[in-house]
Amino acid sequence: MSGEEDSFGTDFLGLLLKAHHDANQNQRISVDDLVDDCKTIYFALHKDWQEEARKEVLQLFGKQNPNPDGISKLKTMSMNINESLRLYPPVAAFPRRAEREVRLGNLIVPANLELVISVLVLHHEPQFCGPDVHFFKPERFSNGVAKATNNNVGAFLPFGLGTRTCVGLNFATTEAKIALSIYDSSTLLLHFFPGLYPLTLSVYYTSPTAWSPSVALTIVNCGVIQTR
Repeated sequence: MSGEEDSFGTDFLGLLLKAHHDANQNQRISVDDLVDDCKTIYFALHKDWQEEARKEVLQLFGKQNPNPDGISKLKTMSMNINESLRLYPPVAAFPRRAEREVRLGNLIVPANLELVISVLVLHHEPQFCGPDVHFFKPERFSNGVAKATNNNVGAFLPFGLGTRTCVGLNFATTEAKIALSIYDSSTLLLHFFPGLYPLTLSVYYTSPTAWSPSVALTIVNCGVIQTR
């Protein structure tokens, strides 16, 4: 195995693969962790947008913790989050069952028919998002979801749509904004420092209503770093 590990290389992906094959099971990362870290670094590769998001955070919060008023004004970060959710939706597809017979254009859907709605296909359809649908372009959301989807808001559903929308929509997006804001304002951009990967990031609160979030960065072989 040592020879195989040597062949992984010393770049970011190589370090992740080594961590996945670590002989110590307590320090070994799962395939899901490996994939999630690769998705995280995908945003880091877009340094122009990363810098724009950092400027926005510093302009609104400086070195302070995020606050409710500022979180609602994070337009650039919202664009980045939406584009990331479009390219990599949390759920690839979800099932639905027709309670009664309905007509969709020229198509008749009989009662009790189970349908599978592919979120991934909708999010990558050029008819809705344009010919550059496979590229990371947060600016497509600069004027909202309607403009980003060519006035087909139903084509963007990372959390579902309508009465079955995920109840965690607002919490998840707010949590992401808080975590990224602290991540940027604290300059804890660990991808600039080789050897510190892999890591996981989580946000927690001292009480259900407290706006004093903390971030925990868990780094393999390095323990935990907490910041406020």
